[in-house]
Amino acid sequence: MRLDAPVSRFDPSSGPVVLPWLILFAGLCAVYVPSFVGLFNGIWSTDRQAHGPIMLGVALWLLYFKARSLAHAGIRIAPAHAAGWPVLICGLLFYVLGRSQSFIFFEVASLIPVLLGVVLIFFGRDAAKRLWFVFFFLLFVIPLPGSVVDAMTQPMKILVSYLAEHVLYWLGYPVARAGVVISIGPYQLLVADACAGLNSLFTLEALGLLYMNVVRHESVFRNAALALLIIPISLASNVTRVMVLSLITYHLGDAAGRSFLHGFSGMALFLTALLLIMGTDSLLRKFTGARSKNAAMRRLQGKSVGHET
Repeated sequence: MRLDAPVSRFDPSSGPVVLPWLILFAGLCAVYVPSFVGLFNGIWSTDRQAHGPIMLGVALWLLYFKARSLAHAGIRIAPAHAAGWPVLICGLLFYVLGRSQSFIFFEVASLIPVLLGVVLIFFGRDAAKRLWFVFFFLLFVIPLPGSVVDAMTQPMKILVSYLAEHVLYWLGYPVARAGVVISIGPYQLLVADACAGLNSLFTLEALGLLYMNVVRHESVFRNAALALLIIPISLASNVTRVMVLSLITYHLGDAAGRSFLHGFSGMALFLTALLLIMGTDSLLRKFTGARSKNAAMRRLQGKSVGHET
């Protein structure tokens, strides 16, 4: 007995096709809006996981963008009930477990199998394959457990403090460090969690992957190299932020370092990091292009030598 429904074509102007999307949107809002409201009022309002709202906004935009492209692609609709219902039920069980036990990790993570199951039930495997990057990107929305954040943040704070201290010392400033406290002149600065770089690391990594998905590079080396280079770019941007705030405090006083310049420096350096990612991608494009050209030349030379022989 076959459980999958008959095949039809995806017509965005068709009422039966629009209705499932409306049902999907209304159902997801009814179930998950309370969860995200709790996040906005909880850990997302702190410096520990402040990247969450940005990731959620980008994920919603990505879902809308991919859904529109799906509608115009004219793919076939073949609801896969046999695959979709087990995935949906597992996702709902995760949600119930997380909601009842106040385990926000399970509660938010359940959105991925729930969304995947609904797409399979309404639209089938072809639509799910087209939306695979949306499901992957939603991983960045899931809040990390506090123990994981603590384990990752403290070493990053020490590394950022260490690098900032040595660069400032090399530039000739009177600077010293004790743990994550930097002393410059008569002032002391505590490298907080926000300056450790965990938020910017997750945000930049997610946006870098989104950038690669949009531009659709064919080179596996280029994609892998850019994804790895985002890590030192994020680290460098946070070291620069700590240095800038230290210099502002040293030259303009403690009040200036705590003013709007503190938040502005974070935004400015985040935008700088995005520009560095794009610049790095351009360099990788030239490198991979030159390497591909050299490989093609070697193949042609090999063929010509073989032909002469």
